[in-house]
Amino acid sequence: MDIELARTFLEIVSTGSFVRAAERLNVAQTTVSARIRNLEQLLGRPLFVRNKAGASLTPAGEQFLRHAPAYVQLWQRTRQQVAVPPGRRAVLTVGSEVTLAEPLLLSWVRWIRQSLPDIALRVHVDVPQDLINQVASGIVDVAIMYAPQHRPGLKIDLLTEEKLVLLTTDPGVERLEETNYVYMDWGPDFVLHHDMNFPDVTPDLSFDLGPLALSYVLASGGSGYFRMSVAEPYIAAGQLHLVPEMPQYSYPIYAVWSANSDESVVGPALTGLHALSEGNMGA
Repeated sequence: MDIELARTFLEIVSTGSFVRAAERLNVAQTTVSARIRNLEQLLGRPLFVRNKAGASLTPAGEQFLRHAPAYVQLWQRTRQQVAVPPGRRAVLTVGSEVTLAEPLLLSWVRWIRQSLPDIALRVHVDVPQDLINQVASGIVDVAIMYAPQHRPGLKIDLLTEEKLVLLTTDPGVERLEETNYVYMDWGPDFVLHHDMNFPDVTPDLSFDLGPLALSYVLASGGSGYFRMSVAEPYIAAGQLHLVPEMPQYSYPIYAVWSANSDESVVGPALTGLHALSEGNMGA
């Protein structure tokens, strides 16, 4: 079977649409349709039912979904093993969301290079949706993420729980004030609890990238919710101040990897990641 057929199938499942899958894969919609027709002919069963809302799986499609990720992962892993550099026993691809790339991902890469010198490394940073797809398809072996989607064949392990706290550049601030408040979108759970605690607050400046929002507040003044681990050096330097008695929110960080991963490679790397995550979090 052409590996692109399985990858296209998984992309349609992920996006729920032939059109969106074509956009993700950067190919024409007719190409996506042709690939699925070929796949259905090979399997002898229809895999999708198209409707106005997009595409849904048939019972045969549900069954194929149980096997497609492992098939793609096996191919990807085979390609990586063939491409192992001289003097290394395996290749490990690790990744993270943008906001976890430094220092956590960077520290992990340094740890692997020092502690597992026989492992060649590929390092990848991406947006959450693409990152989880890459883990599911075997392109990335282990990813560090905030709110990974549960997928068949994936393992998810809690690394640590960060705290989102209200910080300000003005030590006199005692509550959340709309004036100079910078809203940082930390995801659905944060949005829900933030709206419950501050139903009347309508910020006129918002960000969707934590380091950028923090840099703005430090440069221009104001307040916002940020990760405590990131804020600690700025609090110690007197640049930021914790607003007392304001709600704090949990922000857990997870490692995600495939159940079909090579345990002899992924296991030691995860051990190091757990050790690092306990005391080395950052922006």
